[in-house]
Amino acid sequence: MTSTDMAAGVGGKPLRADARRNREAVLVAAAEAFSERGVEASLEDIARRAGVGIGTLYRHFPTREDLVFEVYRREVERLCEAVEDLSAAHPPDEALRLWMERFVSYAAAKRGMVGLLRTMMQDERVELLRGLKGDIHDAAGTLLDRAADAGLIRADMSSDDLLRGLGGICMANDTGPSDTALRLVSIIFDGMRYGAAGHC
Repeated sequence: MTSTDMAAGVGGKPLRADARRNREAVLVAAAEAFSERGVEASLEDIARRAGVGIGTLYRHFPTREDLVFEVYRREVERLCEAVEDLSAAHPPDEALRLWMERFVSYAAAKRGMVGLLRTMMQDERVELLRGLKGDIHDAAGTLLDRAADAGLIRADMSSDDLLRGLGGICMANDTGPSDTALRLVSIIFDGMRYGAAGHC
């Protein structure tokens, strides 16, 4: 179930089509603003970017914390949903490499939200946040297993190994998916292929 599917109006009723579009526009604009300026980005500026009034923003997201959490949830969902799309369109190893590149973009969007997300680990959202983190590990594990089963990468690579490596790249590149970050992803990927059953 996506964050859009979960969105409801007063009384838990599904949102109208125009309200869903406004909500999605706010989430897209907020992700951009948080990536650029952190979670203290102006909510008024986010509303302007989204093409809605500030009242519309607050109707969907009564607090800044609500907005940050839903932006993060949306970014995780997009990253995890990419697994099947990439797998359907590419061989297992290529699907994995492209997902690794998407992870770098995801991390750039998350970077501006990290501080506030950490404080949320102390509130009622803690279990939801842990679940989202688990979803990312599952997504990485699925792609790794498919590529390893096909003999295209080494079989001893775990999702923890992969995410730690990608996390290090992201920490060293605070400008998002730069050429340097993508080159480092390629280097890690080449290392994963070395020693694979089908590696020539």
